[in-house]
Formats: sequence, structure tokens, C-alpha cells
Amino acid sequence: MTATAARAHRPALRPGVLLSPPLLRGPRTVHLVRHPVTGAAFEVGIKEHFLMARLDGTRNLDDLAPVYAERFGRRLGEEHWNRLLGLLGTRGLLVGAPDPAPPAPAPPRPNSFWRGTRPMVADAEATTARLHRTLRPLLHASVQLPLLAAVFVLLGFLTWHSGALLDGTAELVGQPFALTGVALFLWASITLHELAHGIAAQHYGGHVAEIGLRWRFPAALLYCTVDNYLFLPGRRAKLVIAGAGAYLNMLLLLPFGVWWLLLSADAPERSPLAGVLVLGTIQALSNLVPLPPLDGYRMLGHAVGADHLAPETRTYLALRLRGAAGAEALAGYPVRARRIHTAYALGSAVLVLLLAAAAIAFVLHLLG
Repeated sequence: MTATAARAHRPALRPGVLLSPPLLRGPRTVHLVRHPVTGAAFEVGIKEHFLMARLDGTRNLDDLAPVYAERFGRRLGEEHWNRLLGLLGTRGLLVGAPDPAPPAPAPPRPNSFWRGTRPMVADAEATTARLHRTLRPLLHASVQLPLLAAVFVLLGFLTWHSGALLDGTAELVGQPFALTGVALFLWASITLHELAHGIAAQHYGGHVAEIGLRWRFPAALLYCTVDNYLFLPGRRAKLVIAGAGAYLNMLLLLPFGVWWLLLSADAPERSPLAGVLVLGTIQALSNLVPLPPLDGYRMLGHAVGADHLAPETRTYLALRLRGAAGAEALAGYPVRARRIHTAYALGSAVLVLLLAAAAIAFVLHLLG
């Protein structure tokens, strides 16, 4: 293409290309781009995203140069423009460009008795779509807001009666049959936890790629993979999808809380119910802890608009510890990135200490 033709060209992104909201990744702010056919994804900077979001087939370089200069305070050169179009064309992201070869899948790790994964349904998207159609009336705000309020009431109730509930849970240790039933309920709730992620993704336009079984002997758990929810606009959808599993786990405890409250103090059912309530709440709330790979970690990343928060924080701390040797690299971190990584490092350290203390106190209470 000649320079004149390139300047006058009015490119358009092919339909279905996904552009993510901005994500803080270390010192950089990036956007993710996903090919609609191959599923290949890569990242671009703020300037490239600014131009890509405006490639609708009606604008050429002369149209975009003024708005680019207004936004970034510098002229959009032909070299930058041509390089961007060449990159997008090579990756098959422009209308008329051929699809690139799909990325080679990572070699699967062979399954063994000790560990492995296995897909459980042929079409995870269709399965969760059917579940979503069935449950959609229950997802309306008029239903969910009262249920959310009930969950907060349950948490207050559990806190108020924590002494009696912990005593009942301690008694459960000496009841193997009842303890097995509680364990089966908790395992089933984990399965529903994963499906909740998939149904929430369907509700907000996400795509469920796979539902399967993952085992690490002796545990075996269902998993549900949502592969495009980072591209959903806004934070609310991503927060809801990430938190849907823990929320459902708490909803499952509501009838048990009512049942426990209505029983007399000497009823034999109170001990197993106390175990369900205490252990089920621990299971649900532990998923909201903002440490990898838990759901709370993903929610925190969505809330602050950061990606790979834990490893990038480790990188940032390593630079801080290097002193003068890391000063040049640290200078590239904007103030917002410095604050986020510092706060996450301090908060994580305090949180780990508190969780360790709580775990020790809980075990001592059960054994006491």
C-alpha cells in the first residue's frame, strides 16, 4: 500500500473483536484484545486502544490525528499508524484480513490417579445457557435484593450465636456419621458454587468454555471456566461473576440457620446443623479472601482495575528492596500503581497473620 493510500485508508475492526477495559499491570496500563474466531488474545497500550476503538470504517488518518493529538498531546505519525494497521492485519483483526493460525494449545498434562482434569459436558455454553433460562426469573433484582439482605441477616445471626454454634461444631467431631453428612453437603455446595459462576457469566454475556472435574487426590471438585468475562464492560458484571459462587454458598445456608434457630437447645439435630452453618460459612467467606487463587483475589483485581496483582506486587517489592539498583525501574511506576501494590503487600501480610491466628483459635476450640 502506498503512503497516500495508507493515509486515506478507512480501516474497520472485524465484528466480534473484544477490547477489555483498562487494566493496571505493574507500571503499565494495558487493554486486552481477543480475536473472535481463534480466541487468541494479546495486550495493547492506551494509545493503541484509543485508535482501535475508533476503527469503524468511517475514519482515516486525517480524521483520527486531531482527536489523538487532543487526547495525548502529540501528533499521530504515519509510521505509528501504518505499524498499527500492519499489526492488526497480521493478527486478522481488521475487516478483510485473513484469520491467523490459532495459537498452539499447551500440551495437556497427562491425567493420573493423583491429579488430573476431565471435561464433564460436551457443550458447557449450552448447558449453562439452559440453566440460566430456567433460573432467570430468580435473578431479577426484586428477588435478589431480599435474598442479599437475608444473607447479611444470617451473618449477623451467626456472629451473635457464635459461641453456641462453635460448641455444636466441636460436638460434631465425635459424631462420624453426622460429620460425613456435613462433608457431603459442603462438597455438593462447591459443585453448585462453580455452576453459579457459569450462570452469572451467562446473565452478563460471558462465555462458559468448559465444565469439568479436577482432582488432586484425595479431593475431586467441579470447575467452570469463563474465558471472556474480563472483556465485559464495567466492573459490576465482573464482580458479580467472581462473587456468585460464595454468594450461592451463603444462600444455601439460610434454611439451616432458620432450622437451627427453631430447635430446642437440647435437640440432637443442633450439632450437625451448627457444623453445617459454621463450616459452610467458613467455606463461603474463605473464597472471598483476596489472596490467589481465590475468588476474592479476582474481585479485588476487578475492583481496583488491576491484573496479575500478586505477582506484580512481588516484582514491585523486589525493586524496592534493591534500593538504588531498582530506582530506575521504580521511576516508571505511576503514583496509583505504587499505592495499589504497597497497600496490597501490607494488607496481604496482615490478612495472612489474622487468618493464621483465627485458624489456630478455631482448631483449639474444637479440640478443647
